[in-house]
Amino acid sequence: MIYPINHDQQVLQQPARPATSADRQLAEALVATLTAHQDHCIGMAANMIGFPVSIIAVSLGPVNVAMLNPRLVKKAYPYQTKEGCLSLTGTRSTTRFERITVAYQGLTGAQQELELTGLAAQAVQHECDHLRGILI
Repeated sequence: MIYPINHDQQVLQQPARPATSADRQLAEALVATLTAHQDHCIGMAANMIGFPVSIIAVSLGPVNVAMLNPRLVKKAYPYQTKEGCLSLTGTRSTTRFERITVAYQGLTGAQQELELTGLAAQAVQHECDHLRGILI
């Protein structure tokens, strides 16, 4: 199912509750919604489609990956950048890290870790901010 993008800042600023195995369909819908917007979007958090649940979806090359309960476990090399967001108008300045390690649960519930750099790392950081109710 593809959901509309949420623009309500009150919903976007709510911290997400932890995801459970019962949220797998929501994770799949988030990936489908990201895929539908892939020409202008590389990441999405569940609260961007109206569900304050700790799930993000990110484009990693040719595949879109759902991450349940993601958390940054390492970060290095901070830099300043400007970002946009489907839920907000315009761009805003923010600090990101060039290299991160993110720990998360996959759709099967298995714990995983990924080391990311560049745009993929930036997208994961942006979406993890959404899960904490932080808007750029």
